Amino acid sequence: MKPKDAGVRQLENGNWEYRFIVKVNGKNVVRRKRKDEDGNPFKTQAAAVRARELAIQRETEAAQEAHPVSVPRKTVAEVYQEYCEKGRSGKAYNTVKKQDSLWNNHLCAKFGGRFVDEISVAEIMDYLTDLYYKEGRAYRYVESFLKMFYLIFGQAYSRNYLDIDTYSKLCLNKGTKITMPKMKVTEDDDIVVFSMEEMGRMDEYFSGSNAETAYLLGKYCGLRINECYGLKWENVDLDNGTIRIDRQMQYQNGLIKLVPVKTRNGNRTIFLCQKLKVHFQKLERERASYEKEMREVRQQKQSFIEDIDGNMISSLDLVNSLPNGKIQTVNSMKYHSRTIKTALGISFKYHYLRHTFGTMMAEKNTPQHLLCNQMGHASVRVTQKYYIALSKTGIEILMGNLNAL
Repeated sequence: MKPKDAGVRQLENGNWEYRFIVKVNGKNVVRRKRKDEDGNPFKTQAAAVRARELAIQRETEAAQEAHPVSVPRKTVAEVYQEYCEKGRSGKAYNTVKKQDSLWNNHLCAKFGGRFVDEISVAEIMDYLTDLYYKEGRAYRYVESFLKMFYLIFGQAYSRNYLDIDTYSKLCLNKGTKITMPKMKVTEDDDIVVFSMEEMGRMDEYFSGSNAETAYLLGKYCGLRINECYGLKWENVDLDNGTIRIDRQMQYQNGLIKLVPVKTRNGNRTIFLCQKLKVHFQKLERERASYEKEMREVRQQKQSFIEDIDGNMISSLDLVNSLPNGKIQTVNSMKYHSRTIKTALGISFKYHYLRHTFGTMMAEKNTPQHLLCNQMGHASVRVTQKYYIALSKTGIEILMGNLNAL
């Protein structure tokens, strides 16, 4: 369907109808017609298109006569600046930094000086295609640009710098809106799963190390690294075998802080397996002995960081602090990533522990809604990736089932 034909569709009986949206007393109202002014049905697509265009023209003229308004034209830079000043209150620190990085390093030079109402779907699609295919940017990274365009056009529409037809063409209509380029067949699906043999070797590597607790939280709970290092002792309930995830560690302007988790679903209670519960019981006993034997050292070595409520807390309140009281941060795994690569030949990223946990739980037929809750996904559709990811264990199960036929 051509862009100018957006808003018309064929009915089951072969006739046609049109629809469009107008503002009435500040609210969007859908206008829909299947017959012309004489009461005859639209027999052809062209007839529906002409009738729609005429109806839109009449509605527009009537609105202008009733409320003559001069809509200002704004550049993309002006729209983005207005969004920064008025539209992103409450956004997470990392979200703000990412948006500004995309804007300052890429979008400003290309689109900043353009009027927001003159940019076409085609040139945005060409831009995204060049990023992905010519510049070789990662698919998920290019998706960030798509989200920025939706954000900017949404801001422009909400401020009446875009009319409904232009906004619909850019962001709403299925046949015309800006979308991602087709994913390459070689694109990584982003699910990386360690084999049982690799996990066994890493168990030995981390055993007794300062990173053992962090490793086990990734292995048995699938925590994100920021959640792992932001975990406080007060959120560990060994009586009930649970931990409460309600904050994460972040660097902000060079300072370590504890901040709220990114999404509402990220705020969750996680259940501990027996192995992890026993490990935490051992940690609790060790922590009590450190308080007696190394009290003065711990008091001297401790750091103070800002918690989510703005109060300062000690690194001694964190699960992943060293015996002498020094803080461990999200950067603590960098050394281990390099060492594991060199010594064990395993490409290690902490987030791969989360992938492995999710895949293993899926292989054990954990109900999707429960795994979604445990991993803190914003949508169960994200969780579903783990049920279709291929791991060595999953392939063995598949082959076993095939051979049993």
